[in-house]
Amino acid sequence: MKRRRFFQTLAAAPAAGMLAQQAPQNAVMNGDEPKIETTTPADAGEPVLGFFNNTQFAALRRLSGMLMPPRNGAPGAIECRVPEFLDFLMNASLPARQGIYRSGLDALNAESRKRHQKPFADIGDAQAADLLAPLKRPWTYHPPTDPLACFLVTAKADVQTATVNSREYAASGVAGGGRRTGGQGLYWNPLE
Repeated sequence: MKRRRFFQTLAAAPAAGMLAQQAPQNAVMNGDEPKIETTTPADAGEPVLGFFNNTQFAALRRLSGMLMPPRNGAPGAIECRVPEFLDFLMNASLPARQGIYRSGLDALNAESRKRHQKPFADIGDAQAADLLAPLKRPWTYHPPTDPLACFLVTAKADVQTATVNSREYAASGVAGGGRRTGGQGLYWNPLE
């Protein structure tokens, strides 16, 4: 046992004794043993960003909500926690893809500040829709050369894919196409 681990164990021993003597307030007594209600880490607090800074993440969150809002009983990108997933995904992506997202979000915020004197996350819906005009251009075989337009096209595809493949979307029971299983054994099987 390493020295540091030994001292950590000694420091935790009195606290463990106190916990064993008293049941927590949110515990439900079942016979002699208390049963503690549990929750997932995602429901307990704010996500810790791994790739984006706060301004970039706020812009990505706003963009995701605009690209995939909740419709016809299906959850949107925000309810499916797509921005958090993209933060995780970009942390493990290749540098070229990371560059598209970082430079794209920075360009989106810069354009918003240039036109409206506010970052993208803080402007109104009509102003934000004006900044997303490159998405209205007709599709071509060649990707756009403008970094902002390239980012918007990439982000739109990623947000849509992440939303419809999320656990929340599958559990909503309104998934389109031939997948109407409500998420039962479709994507999320426990690993043992």
